Amino acid sequence: MSDTTTSTATDEILRVRDLHVRFPTPRGEVHAVRGVDLELRRGEVLGIVGESGSGKSVTSMAVLGLLPETTKVSGSIELDGDQLVGRSDRQMSKLRGAKVAMVFQDPLSAFTPVYTIGEQIAETVRIHRAGSKQQARERAIELLKLVGIPQAESRVDAFPHEFSGGMRQRAMIAMAMANDPEVILADEPTTALDVTIQAQIIDVLRTAQRETGAALVFVSHDLGVIAGIADRIAVMYAGRIVETASAEELFARPRMPYTIGLIGALPRLDESSGGPLVPIPGSPPSLIGLPDACPFADRCPLAAAVCRGSEPALLVLDVETGRPADASHGTSTSGPVSSTSTSSPVSSTSSPAVASTSSPAASSTSATVPHAAACHRTDEVAAAHADAGAIFSLPEIDAVPIAHVPRAERKPVVQVAGLTKTFPLVKGSVFRRKVGDVYAVDGVDLDIRQGETLGLVGESGSGKSTTLHQLMDLEKPEVGSVELFGAPVDTSKSGTKTLRNRISMVFQDPAASLDPRMSVYDVVAEPLRAVGASSDRIEARVPELIELVGLRAAEADRYPHEFSGGQRQRISIARALATEPELIVLDEPVSALDVSIQAGVLNLLADLKARLGLSYLFVSHDLSVIRHVADRVSVMYLGRTVEEGAVDEVFERPMHPYTAALMSAVPVPDPVLERSRTTILLPGDPPSPTERQTGCRFRSRCPLYAMLPETQRARCQDEVPEKTSHRGAAVDHRAACHYPEQVATLVA
Repeated sequence: MSDTTTSTATDEILRVRDLHVRFPTPRGEVHAVRGVDLELRRGEVLGIVGESGSGKSVTSMAVLGLLPETTKVSGSIELDGDQLVGRSDRQMSKLRGAKVAMVFQDPLSAFTPVYTIGEQIAETVRIHRAGSKQQARERAIELLKLVGIPQAESRVDAFPHEFSGGMRQRAMIAMAMANDPEVILADEPTTALDVTIQAQIIDVLRTAQRETGAALVFVSHDLGVIAGIADRIAVMYAGRIVETASAEELFARPRMPYTIGLIGALPRLDESSGGPLVPIPGSPPSLIGLPDACPFADRCPLAAAVCRGSEPALLVLDVETGRPADASHGTSTSGPVSSTSTSSPVSSTSSPAVASTSSPAASSTSATVPHAAACHRTDEVAAAHADAGAIFSLPEIDAVPIAHVPRAERKPVVQVAGLTKTFPLVKGSVFRRKVGDVYAVDGVDLDIRQGETLGLVGESGSGKSTTLHQLMDLEKPEVGSVELFGAPVDTSKSGTKTLRNRISMVFQDPAASLDPRMSVYDVVAEPLRAVGASSDRIEARVPELIELVGLRAAEADRYPHEFSGGQRQRISIARALATEPELIVLDEPVSALDVSIQAGVLNLLADLKARLGLSYLFVSHDLSVIRHVADRVSVMYLGRTVEEGAVDEVFERPMHPYTAALMSAVPVPDPVLERSRTTILLPGDPPSPTERQTGCRFRSRCPLYAMLPETQRARCQDEVPEKTSHRGAAVDHRAACHYPEQVATLVA
């Protein structure tokens, strides 16, 4: 990014004015984007954030002209002075990939599965540049090398399904930068990726921007990611921009209650678990027939009569008071505001031309970018010092009743030692034959006590889900031992039935785990019927469970598709509680939810744990969530437990380089802090689980191993490290590393 701290009109590459996007539907016209104004300057990174349905992706797709033909698009979109609105698809095709390119959220569906990665990148090059097939292929290899694809000369001939998720996203970025575009649009490019892969992708996007000189629009629901990469942030709600400022200013002094709620809803890696998160009540409004009122009013604790009387304009604010900078204007003037202006208001359908080509780390950036918000009560927000707890009502969550009991004296709930699970690797469609083994789980240890939450973390493919299935199957383990509630697993029919009552599970995707043909009443009643509960018991228990998870019992006759994602997950939790279990296994229960909805579900889980004395086994790839909810954490790599201990102890003093790398890759929603942190980028992907690794299985990616002298490396190559406590660590903090005392040097 440029070090320049001022902008001129000639720097402007993308100008969006009064953009409206409408979708016709049988229920009426959906006004998905309502008067959005944006300016983007060369070399700048603009972050766009907001909940699902806020209009983020639709705005990006409108710029590229990729919306359905029935869509009504009005307003102005100028790319380097050329008007894009009204152009035909043929005309837009000449610009896509050449002057403006896009990185889509799901590269597997964005790539054509029947062509190789190299063919698709080369096609992009040949469409917009003259040259032979060989030259285009060489360019494709060059691009794959640039984004860090190993053995690019051979991998260029691989098909999309032969790449991992992170490698496919790298290849998508390579395609986007093939013709040195002036604008790159990245739509949720890190969603559903592991934190280590996410860090790699963000680094590759920075490389792409540096190599092409392009401006970058980064769309995301993750404010931590936005904090680390964006120069300027635009917050969208109900199809319009409701707040915009430099990254540091927005996080330090948010002036819109919605923005404050989004920031307060985020669990943070750098803060110890404790109080509740900020849940934003309700859901976003329908975009069909919106009234002339603040669309956030029904969810806002500061809403007053004025908020329901008219929709607030997006006005430039005085930094100190939070009031409109030129309060003498009863209404705002139309048109853009200079990026150095601090006193002009903006029209309700026009956001200020707030842009900076400087890095957000530059001290003068916040002074050159106006802070604007669409809120009638910004002065009250400023008086509350943007404290989410002072604006939103935080739920009171009691302490776990058994919290005062020393851990060693609590009853064991789960004790797993040396768990191993292999699957046969077979080939052939008619005559199938075994050609090897997949070592999915190869030495897992777990220890959960009464009233405790154990967080299980690791990259995709580390064996987390297989471990859960081994527990839930209630079968004798292949190797190792599994004890539940202080006794070995009873595999008899009666023993299994008893254990099924004491253990339940909440799955990642409630839309897939809830039967769409069953009403909510039947979904929640199903476990009770399975254990032979009487009809009277079911009739009394189901409404009680629905109310317990924060829903209304009167809605029990509705079907899952009639509820929001967060409400469906609450229904899943109600079903899990039906048989009054003592242990609940949660497999990525909040990964598919917006942060505002996620906060409510996490608060609910904490409340249920305290009220019912539950124990949780909580699986997540989001270490910020684990830091917030867990008492202890177990880190897995390639089927093996590599570190375990109390969550604060492990997060503050990691003793395994893999744990340190995971934590360094998790973004913190604080631009100043995030840009001062050291990120450990792990090269490549984990080794194949079809091969039994010798020595330390992490050494091929270990940054500490690369720093060791040859004499010390030999130990990592030949000797499998055992999990032990190390000098200076708590007794129950153990790590499987030969040189734990040197891990601190990686992030120093």
